[in-house]
Amino acid sequence: MTGHSVLQLPVPALEEWVRARTAHYDGGFVSDDARFGHAHITALGPFDPDPSPDALTLIGDLAAGTPPVRVRLAELAQFPNGIIHVVPDPDDALRDLTARLVAAFPGWPPYGGEFGADVQPHLTVDAASDDVDLASTAALLRGVLPVDAVLDRLQLAWWETGDCHVKQEWRLG
Repeated sequence: MTGHSVLQLPVPALEEWVRARTAHYDGGFVSDDARFGHAHITALGPFDPDPSPDALTLIGDLAAGTPPVRVRLAELAQFPNGIIHVVPDPDDALRDLTARLVAAFPGWPPYGGEFGADVQPHLTVDAASDDVDLASTAALLRGVLPVDAVLDRLQLAWWETGDCHVKQEWRLG
């Protein structure tokens, strides 16, 4: 499988836990890049794997015009496809950032348009299987959640087995 780019907001407070869980499933997606946000909320992905300098400037301008986002990460939920995630509350600033990115880059709809225009902001923590469900993940996260976080960086991250890294990063605000 080839890689893909994602515009993501790293969540350092959950980085250690998500990085360890990623290593449990697929060590190829564990990055050596210390800035890389294994724990993140996707703002827009997939995204252009080779954005132009003008696109990078526009992303920087959008990041600069976005104040840092305060969220509480406490509630676990599961999408129909089995992805177990933490729901950020509130999520209006995250939805707004995604909407502004989509307006600026209409050729890159969230998740390739698979889930429509209204995408639920989330932080992926697990995937349902014969051995994993919402209850087992909640048990693993006992004592970790809730987390109050300030999301203050937007990353253009490259996700590829053996080569996950931050291509560019901008401060919010």
